[in-house]
Amino acid sequence: MSKARLLRTVEAAAVLLFLLQSVRILFSVLFGVIYDTIFAEVIPLATAGGILVAVVVAFLAPLAAPRRRGETFLLVTALVTALARVPVTFNLPAVRLWGSVVVIGAAGLYLAALLQRVPGRFAPALVLALTADQFLRAAGDTFDLALRPWWWPVQLALAAGVAAVGVALRGPEGRATTEGQGTALRGRPYIGALLFLETSLLDFPNGLARWTGVPYEIVAPLLMAVTLLPLLPPVRQAVARPLQGPLGGLALLFLSLAGVAAGRLVGGAVGLAGLLLAQLLLLLVLFGNDRRGRGSPRWGLAVGFLLFLALNFAFAFAFTYPYTIPAFRGMGLPITLIATLIAALPALRNQQPATSNRQRAPRSWLLLALPVLLATIFAWPHPVAWRESGPMRVGTYNIHYGYNTPWQLNLEAQARTIEESGADVVVLQEVDTCRITSYGVDNALWLARRLGMRAIYQPTLEGLSGIALLTRFPVVAADGALLDSELEQTGIVHARLQVGGREVDAYGVWLGLAPEERARQLDGALAYMGDASPALFGGDLNSIPDSPIYARLVEAGFTDPFISLGLGNPPTSPAIGPRHRIDFVWGRGLEPTDAAVLDSLASDHRMVITEWRLP
Repeated sequence: MSKARLLRTVEAAAVLLFLLQSVRILFSVLFGVIYDTIFAEVIPLATAGGILVAVVVAFLAPLAAPRRRGETFLLVTALVTALARVPVTFNLPAVRLWGSVVVIGAAGLYLAALLQRVPGRFAPALVLALTADQFLRAAGDTFDLALRPWWWPVQLALAAGVAAVGVALRGPEGRATTEGQGTALRGRPYIGALLFLETSLLDFPNGLARWTGVPYEIVAPLLMAVTLLPLLPPVRQAVARPLQGPLGGLALLFLSLAGVAAGRLVGGAVGLAGLLLAQLLLLLVLFGNDRRGRGSPRWGLAVGFLLFLALNFAFAFAFTYPYTIPAFRGMGLPITLIATLIAALPALRNQQPATSNRQRAPRSWLLLALPVLLATIFAWPHPVAWRESGPMRVGTYNIHYGYNTPWQLNLEAQARTIEESGADVVVLQEVDTCRITSYGVDNALWLARRLGMRAIYQPTLEGLSGIALLTRFPVVAADGALLDSELEQTGIVHARLQVGGREVDAYGVWLGLAPEERARQLDGALAYMGDASPALFGGDLNSIPDSPIYARLVEAGFTDPFISLGLGNPPTSPAIGPRHRIDFVWGRGLEPTDAAVLDSLASDHRMVITEWRLP
């Protein structure tokens, strides 16, 4: 690769990285905007509508790219993308919203020019961007380092680097890099389906781990390696050769669909292998040359971006079906398969893999091995600060997907709240483990590693959102189950803990919003727990002390420590100006010694902490 092509690839990779980060940020902020418009009614409908229009316009920005684009246009749009990404670092929803809109618009203009002028740089640049994105998230235990407040000087340095590369490419050698040959991307919208898959699942080791049940520390380096493999010409030749022609294209399409389906339906090592194969094959499609390709990259990219938006909103409905479109319940996998089908369609054309006749030195493999090694180190499990005996400090915390009331990502403050409570066991509700609407962070994994605890997770929605239990006590057994739910699906999570030579069963739950549904779910939870004693039961019950839910738990032999200790009924929700007590920790066969509602505003609920002693 010439120096100019290498510099162009680096520049495009930087723009694509900022784009990937910004779409994740945008959808996370929009989640709060839509919630506050529909449910909290604190944002006027007209304001929310104006924001959505601005978002659509940003994704349609490629249409505004001029037909003739030189190095100056690429330099300016790349620099605007990099600079607009700087304020997005700060944890201010309004700043992140409009900053990400500018990034997406500028990146769209840049990519339209790139696909017209040097289309062959897109595929390697996207692979590098995906790898860099994985690297930053792995280094932060799924919480992107580039979202930390201290990152802004680094982002400024990256912007300076983008400017330096752009200036270098304006020289004679840079102007000579125009590629007249079209690629499979040119004028084709299916890039939007691929971007959806990458930003929702395939580029996220925590998402693959949650779908398959394979430990994150195994998935992270394997996904990094598979993502990087298409950069190696021998790999492209070896994989693409048997998949050439119409039959090969059908085989590639089938294998991609089967791999994604296996990841969700089969799970385990087989499911993980299927998802990794799908990632490899879909990325290899980008490297195929389409000599018959014609059409405007402006329109193809704009339509692809609109497809990306449509798929993301449809996927969001699969999580929010009770409040949006009930027919979308359980539609996560079908939507993902539709996106996979669209992303793999170019394989049906007679493609020849883009390869080089030059033999690459062994150092190419070594360079690719370095990020895999680092991913292995970053993903390695953190040590747990085990406790061997009581008393047990047990809490419940609805973490609101990692957000506080004004929709700032607030996981660090939530971790400090748990830390300062002295909790040995804490049950969590509204726990996301890989959703674009919560920055792709695995809440359970991040909090467990940050606090030196072990996490037991029970998915309830599409395998990527649910409830969890964190503990410092050794775990003898762990399991969970779904509860009868007509509205939002919920469940119960369980861990049998070793405490001072005895076993204690701890359960966590989130009960639904409708009274009849809560009653059925509590019946299911009590049946699941049986006569376990000593036992702990906590969660967001969405029920107040004078409700039938409360009375049913008293009948089942559970003790409310606040009433037992004469502490009254302190409210727990909402966090700001709390009015209702709906978060509880109950005990059976245990003696309560302390209880409190903490005043932290890190979530939209307040944390409840209790202390228990084995009799």
